Amino acid sequence: MSHPHPELGPPSKLAEGGLRVTPLGGLGEIGRNMTVFEYDGRLLIVDCGVLFPEEEQPGIDLILPDFTSIRDRLDDIEGIVLTHGHEDHIGGVPYLLREKADIPLIGSKLTLALIEAKLQEHRIRPYTLEVAEGHRERIGPFDCEFVAVNHSIPDALAVAIRTPAGMVVHTGDFKMDQLPLDGRLTDLHAFARLSEEGIDLLLSDSTNAEVPGFVPPERDISNVLRQVFGSARKRIIVASFASHIHRIQQILDAAHEYGRRVAFVGRSMVRNMGIARDLGYLKVPPGLVVDVKTLDDLPDGEVVLVCTGSQGEPMAALSRMANRDHQIRIVQGDTVILASSLIPGNENAVYRVINGLTRWGANVVHKGNAKVHVSGHASAGELLYFYNICRPRNLMPVHGEWRHLRANAELGALTGVPHDRIVIAEDGVAVDLVEGKAKISGKVQAGYVYVDGLSVGDVGEPALKDRKILGDEGIISVFVVVDSSTGKITGGPHIQARGSGIEDSAFAEVAPKITEVLERTAQDGVVEPHQLQQLIRRTLGKWVSDTYRRRPMILPVVVEV
Repeated sequence: MSHPHPELGPPSKLAEGGLRVTPLGGLGEIGRNMTVFEYDGRLLIVDCGVLFPEEEQPGIDLILPDFTSIRDRLDDIEGIVLTHGHEDHIGGVPYLLREKADIPLIGSKLTLALIEAKLQEHRIRPYTLEVAEGHRERIGPFDCEFVAVNHSIPDALAVAIRTPAGMVVHTGDFKMDQLPLDGRLTDLHAFARLSEEGIDLLLSDSTNAEVPGFVPPERDISNVLRQVFGSARKRIIVASFASHIHRIQQILDAAHEYGRRVAFVGRSMVRNMGIARDLGYLKVPPGLVVDVKTLDDLPDGEVVLVCTGSQGEPMAALSRMANRDHQIRIVQGDTVILASSLIPGNENAVYRVINGLTRWGANVVHKGNAKVHVSGHASAGELLYFYNICRPRNLMPVHGEWRHLRANAELGALTGVPHDRIVIAEDGVAVDLVEGKAKISGKVQAGYVYVDGLSVGDVGEPALKDRKILGDEGIISVFVVVDSSTGKITGGPHIQARGSGIEDSAFAEVAPKITEVLERTAQDGVVEPHQLQQLIRRTLGKWVSDTYRRRPMILPVVVEV
């Protein structure tokens, strides 16, 4: 198995007739999925998603793939193939189209509808090509065939990309539910047919590669939901991804059966469910869904609220309910259902929300105490079955953290893929398919690009480090006035602390030390403000560290008069 070395340099020139595959996100992480395919100087992109921030990234709204390696080649892009409509696969599209708005988007009916609605908010009208399973489209030098796969959102597709260098199959996110709610199975017959033709490189979903066996059918959740609905006496509040249409359908069915009305809460939830209903992917009995403003007129026992926030996102509806910062107030006897998995890294945030809801008297039903979620990703048993059908000549695990990628690689090896033809890469690592063999050829820039409000890419790691220091240790400001000619102190030092846990009165002990250092420096002829600021920072920093064992941010201000 080959894997990148941290000292990898830029990729070598692509061999004539070769195909280059460069993931810009989605490897070593859950989210930010984006892969660039290059053949004969032309580019095809599969997915362009976002990653949601964790606690150590304060103030960040979204994390994008890094477009640096393709920014000067936007005219070479033939199109963006979108495998399905989840945010970690389409959320970055508006930011790429800001740089070149006429890059065509290729995807299924539902996927395109979801991204078009998102692009309206960015005032971008995209060029789109709607495809479905069984379709085959020529996109520049890339001959793309689309294959139905089952996932936790309807209309998901895998894509087989044919070039003279060989055939690459990208599974997107998939599982092999044999009893899907919409009757749309992962098309194993199509994958077997592609296998007969010869799959030169398979890029396969790794998210559940560590989980043994097979994913239970989605419909298994229905009985659990009926039990919860049957025992609930007050309001039921369900938190789910705004794109998990299959799960929302089961909520609607249970609500209809138990005589409850449903209201969607949150802009993305209202928008996506409206799209799904209009396109026929969501079956809504007449009168079942009502506006949230009408709920006050209904008894609590006839109400179901469907909202976002299943991952503990601080600004989502459920988190705000838990914090008493939402118009919907949790009361004793309410039932809250978290109908989703825990994305790695979100555990603390989710349990914080569960504790907050429980504090106000809610009965919280989640994956840990009831079967209210099944995964949308193939487990190890399904992957083994899938590899025995596909028989890829080369395998590249994608979509997962390092442990998932490694586990997926081992599954491929068990089914007979030679170890020297399994490539475990990471974001930015270019993999070339030349003469039937996949190998690493170098690495391009593929770091995190942070979205902070309207700012894209302006916040970097140094700023996040400062934010974390401010959040953890607080800030101490020091204000000093000095004579510009002599350097002697004419005012201050005035010291104030915020968030450090140190009372302002405590600084009376260190103020004379700062004065002494500055006076001694003035005698030596040092009057330059920057040097004086550094002296203040070192003197105060050492005192705080010695006295309190803390390291707050210290902001010295020296004013010359």
